Amino acid sequence: MSDPVSVLLADDQDLLRDALATVLDADRRIRVVGGVRDGAAAVEHVRAHRIDLVLMDVRMPGMDGITATPEVLRASPATRVLVLTTFDLDEYVFAAVRAGASGFLTKDTRPAELADAIVRVADGDAAVSPRAAASLLRHVRHQVVPDGDPLAALSPREREVFRLLARGASNAEIGRRLFLTENTVKTHVRAVLAGLGLPDRIQVVIWAYENGLVTPGDGAEDHPSG
Repeated sequence: MSDPVSVLLADDQDLLRDALATVLDADRRIRVVGGVRDGAAAVEHVRAHRIDLVLMDVRMPGMDGITATPEVLRASPATRVLVLTTFDLDEYVFAAVRAGASGFLTKDTRPAELADAIVRVADGDAAVSPRAAASLLRHVRHQVVPDGDPLAALSPREREVFRLLARGASNAEIGRRLFLTENTVKTHVRAVLAGLGLPDRIQVVIWAYENGLVTPGDGAEDHPSG
């Protein structure tokens, strides 16, 4: 069994942090290693300790979660950020993923789903709640199709993986559809990211919509979490 995912909780509500710690620590795949009340403290904690994932609130006093996200990633590129917030308004969703977050969940997410999302994101996947996904795609679905082949750098198999990534499919879903092992899927996902020059799979979804390669109704809303 692999080591538990080390998680830092960043939220200014003490009661919520305590509740999250209790829920997440009950899952053997996760180990909560600390809690902070603002984004600046999250950045400092990540600098001082090895943290796999920061569960980040958006609205906090001082440095908010959107501002803190790129600072966390600069301080520790291997750390992932999963935003957890009461709000699923367009500007928060788009700002979170543009800042480098690997996922965006609302605080009404069920505990088991939250734990699963943390493990997936720590493993290089992505997670976006259905409501947040709809908000995210409203920002990017009205774009102009570029000239040329934007997927020229990808092999035929990588293009197949890209199309599923762009629709929000998880590694497991991609494996089932293409009859590939999960390790093989991960290899292809890394190749897609490298070929397109994108940092993570959630940016693949945005990039695909921006370039007109996926359109509303193609299925991204049917696979909101990666």
